[in-house]
Amino acid sequence: MNEIIDLSQEIYEGMPVYKDLPQVKMTIHNSHEKWNGIKNPKTKTPAVHKLELGEHTGTHVDAINHMEIQHIGKSIDMMPLSMFYTEGICLDLSNKNLKELIEPEEIKIACSKANLEIKKGDTVLLYTDHYRKHFNTKNWGSGPGISISCARWLGEKKISAFGVETMSPGVSGLSNREVHHICGEMNFTHYENMINLHSLIGRGRFRFIGLPLKIRGGTGSPVRAVAVFENE
Repeated sequence: MNEIIDLSQEIYEGMPVYKDLPQVKMTIHNSHEKWNGIKNPKTKTPAVHKLELGEHTGTHVDAINHMEIQHIGKSIDMMPLSMFYTEGICLDLSNKNLKELIEPEEIKIACSKANLEIKKGDTVLLYTDHYRKHFNTKNWGSGPGISISCARWLGEKKISAFGVETMSPGVSGLSNREVHHICGEMNFTHYENMINLHSLIGRGRFRFIGLPLKIRGGTGSPVRAVAVFENE
């Protein structure tokens, strides 16, 4: 049996979302009591929920059209599925502190320590332990992120994507806007709000799957991201 590790946050009403993005709302649209003709029930058992949420809720992937205005038309439904079904590696950068930038040399050192190589088409996950330390606290929005030079360096490696535990791939006010621009320019993407990356450290390469919803014109999508270790 293959081992599948869940890398995705739960989606629930009241969960943290980035800055001015839509808050998650979740209500009972149809109940079993209604379907069974029970009038004035004391309780309502969900049969169908109504969800209201943004495309960039929880663990999600950004579409290229999210990166900058000139990428109109490069929506999530138009991106090749091969970008979301790749080989993956996870690098240990848990020494990084709040709002610190991750530089290319640190990625190289993490690769060397783990005896891993970034290959064309990979998804590169960056473990900072920010989720376990700070999720839903005052510091949740102040995590580390990659620098502008690191984004370009990763793009030059021809990766499909990289993934972070934080709500943004760069550090707000330092690199985040430019990181998005570079992803658009160099045609790769990123996943945000990942969890359980500590479970991947020291285990080598794996199959990464982070398939988005097929949202027409979408600027991104929640995903159920997983790492799969194939047992011999």
